[in-house]
Amino acid sequence: MTSPLITPAELAALEEVTVLDVRWRLGGPPGEGLYREGHIPGAVFCDLDADLAAPPGAGGRHPLPEAGAFQAAMRRLGVRDAPVVVYDDAGSTTAARAWWALRYFGHHNVRVLDGGLQAWTAAGLPITKDVPDFTAGGFTARPGGMPVLKADEAAALATRGVLLDARAAERYRGEVEPIDPVAGHVPGAVNAPTTENVGPDGRFLDPAALRARFAALGVGEGVEVGAYCGSGVTAAHEVLALEVAGLPGALYVGSWSNWVADPTRPVATG
Repeated sequence: MTSPLITPAELAALEEVTVLDVRWRLGGPPGEGLYREGHIPGAVFCDLDADLAAPPGAGGRHPLPEAGAFQAAMRRLGVRDAPVVVYDDAGSTTAARAWWALRYFGHHNVRVLDGGLQAWTAAGLPITKDVPDFTAGGFTARPGGMPVLKADEAAALATRGVLLDARAAERYRGEVEPIDPVAGHVPGAVNAPTTENVGPDGRFLDPAALRARFAALGVGEGVEVGAYCGSGVTAAHEVLALEVAGLPGALYVGSWSNWVADPTRPVATG
């Protein structure tokens, strides 16, 4: 299996590649400001809210975009049938959403820069403020490349398989909820904070360590697994970590923000 991750040295050696800078901060300011302060040479800024999600609503805070809208965004960013590398500066939490979305819409040659911008600069590689000139890409979005869950499917999976809640433990337990109107978790879900998928340097744990982590949560060969978070962003990081471990996982894109949009859905705490 080709790893979904790429090292700074491997990226620097690629001659034909589209690089997307997917830096983002919850509540702002927009990540484009960070991009303009310095980025990997040749990288193009990809806006999580505008390019990787539909407008917020009943479907959640970052619902899945329509194929046409995603295709137009990726073409505008120069994405074509050539390698794509995505990165951020937050342990790949937002880059993972770009990786997942591209995979879902049919791009099979996309990888995440392991360790993000910090790993790039730690390797002594340059950054620039220059915004590159590039031509529009010809990417064609074909949905269905990655498994997804709707709310009822996530609820069923929590009973027959393993549904991972990728949020911090205190949000899972319902002790705090800084964003969504209701605190707690999907009944039967297992807490698996994405922060434990990476080391202190922001790089993913090696496949064996990730397999051990997920095994301790009840995930192994032949066990159906899915993931959710607050709005389907960090849960994509969980799916990416599962793939690094060699384990397929489905994403509940609407996640908790979609779950609590329906007041009849049950909520567990503790």
